[in-house]
Amino acid sequence: MENVQIISVPIIATIVYWVINLIKYTIKGNEKFKRYIPLVSAGFGAVLGIIGFYLAPQLFGTENIFVAIVIGGASGLSATGTNQIFKQLSYANIEQSKENKNIKSK
Repeated sequence: MENVQIISVPIIATIVYWVINLIKYTIKGNEKFKRYIPLVSAGFGAVLGIIGFYLAPQLFGTENIFVAIVIGGASGLSATGTNQIFKQLSYANIEQSKENKNIKSK
């Protein structure tokens, strides 16, 4: 049963990650929305936690709705963190390639 409980976090995080990316794509980088991405991610994750609690309670391993909400919200926030990891890694690669070009041009 414990292995089943662990799967709820990456499922929610993945769904939130792709929904947030889809929203960002459709609104074309609205700066006002970007400020609220962590809040929207946590809220959407909490909603998914509630839905998952009622549709598949064995995924959460709890009989308490509050715990399911917290798991969902934390999973939503982890989607935001995952996005930042990819963004920072790609930024580091860009900076590294700029440095390499500057060294070669000298």
